[in-house]
Amino acid sequence: MDYNLVTNIENCYISLPHLLFYSHIPALVVSLLLGIFVFLNNRSLISGLLLLIAGSFSLWSLFDLILWMGTDSRVIMFFWTLTDMSEILFFVLSLYFIYVFVDKKDVSFLKKIILFAIFSPVVFLMSSRYFLSNFDGGSCNALEFGPFLNYIYIAEISMAIWMVVVAIYKYFKTNDKNFRKQIAFVTTGVILFLMTFLGLGFLGEKLDSFKIEQYGLFGMLAFVAFLVYLIVKYQAFNIKLIGTQALVAVLVITIGSEYFFVESPINVILVGVTLIISLGAGYLLIKSVKSEVKRKEELQMMSDKLASTNDQLRKLDNAKSEFISIASHQLRTPLTAIKGFLSLLLEGSYGKLDPRHEDVLNKVYVSSERLIGLVEDLLNISRIESGRMEYKFDKWDIPKICTEVVDTFVLRAKDRGLYLDYKKPEQNFPEIMTDGSKLREVISNLIDNALKYTQRGGVNLRLYHEGNSIKIVVTDTGIGIPTTELPYLFSKFSRGKDTNRLNTGGTGLGLYVGKNMIEALNGKVWAESEGAGKGSRFIIELPINREKE
Repeated sequence: MDYNLVTNIENCYISLPHLLFYSHIPALVVSLLLGIFVFLNNRSLISGLLLLIAGSFSLWSLFDLILWMGTDSRVIMFFWTLTDMSEILFFVLSLYFIYVFVDKKDVSFLKKIILFAIFSPVVFLMSSRYFLSNFDGGSCNALEFGPFLNYIYIAEISMAIWMVVVAIYKYFKTNDKNFRKQIAFVTTGVILFLMTFLGLGFLGEKLDSFKIEQYGLFGMLAFVAFLVYLIVKYQAFNIKLIGTQALVAVLVITIGSEYFFVESPINVILVGVTLIISLGAGYLLIKSVKSEVKRKEELQMMSDKLASTNDQLRKLDNAKSEFISIASHQLRTPLTAIKGFLSLLLEGSYGKLDPRHEDVLNKVYVSSERLIGLVEDLLNISRIESGRMEYKFDKWDIPKICTEVVDTFVLRAKDRGLYLDYKKPEQNFPEIMTDGSKLREVISNLIDNALKYTQRGGVNLRLYHEGNSIKIVVTDTGIGIPTTELPYLFSKFSRGKDTNRLNTGGTGLGLYVGKNMIEALNGKVWAESEGAGKGSRFIIELPINREKE
């Protein structure tokens, strides 16, 4: 201890450890740069808190450097107070940061009051003897009031535990796996930083070796590393280049800080060359990442536009389906009435018709039937696509359904000079849980199509019981299906190349509706054909005694 002869004020002179610059300067600069970069790229509460944490830690590092270099006891006492205040401040801000990060919103007013209550004793007592009680001229250290020092340690440990509890609670509450990983990384980084800082500071206090405390500052670099990983991996804080820029900054600062240790000219030159190479490589890396990020952003913009367009198309499609549903409902009633009156006319209920008139009315009747079928298909599509199609499951006798369908089409087959063959299974056929009316509709459509696209020969309907399922097979000797068309056969508005020649009134909706109905009945339907002109087979497979999922 020396005395200034002019002022008679105590002065301390101690040698500064080399580690002081290596621990303080990189941590101070890197944390501050990270906080500024994050805040400038994304001005939000979470980035503002990160900037405040970096700022309060940087102030602590600066005040601590002044303490080490200070020689005047008054300066040491003053900045010692500021270091303690800034220390508990970044603990409070870290707890605030964790809350905002996991909840994605600001904390409640009550929590703000609690955080202020933890910090306020330091502010109110900083200038009293209950904070720093005296000055030790032998070690050039301020003497802290024991109970208040214990309060600081207890408060900081309590806040660290509080952060862990909050993070664990939110980790298990959220179902977002990516967000879970983000919570784990950011909490680990914060706790590693604070506990390294607090633990080594406490150890230095007890061992009366404040040089140990210098190693605690490396915890901030670990925290920065975790944040950089979050930013790069998960694009936390909505920043693209910050991770790369921070890594390059850490590399350059770390290499530059070696100038505090090197002594020989050769080492100075080597460090300089390494620093220049790092700057060049860092510039190229940032430029490359910037270019990559720009391409990704352009792709993201295109993807967002495509998603927006898809949403619009979906809305238009829903509107179209709704319009079709309403229009079809309005059309079905008058068409049914027209068909009914035509049927009465053709049956002679209003008197005998002239053969010429009868021929015209027959054509009108067929056209009305076709139009009614189209309206029914459109209604079914509207119900299917809007999720309004209703299914009533019950036990049904499938052979009986097939018999009823065949009886409906047998006269039509004869009129076209075709056979319609159905052999009822001889063995007892199991009843299945299904919607019989929907199944009848699909089988009718398959037989109707088979008759339309068959010029010679006819149609066979067969039933098979195989294990836990049944198969309904409709086979025709018609125009067949080219192999290239089979994958698209059950698509909406899909029709084969040769179908227009035989049936110009088809819409390509029947198979699409039928496929959706069969799948809703927990079954499947598919087509087989050896090629054009070789006939077709349509197979329906349904499970036995299985209720709708």
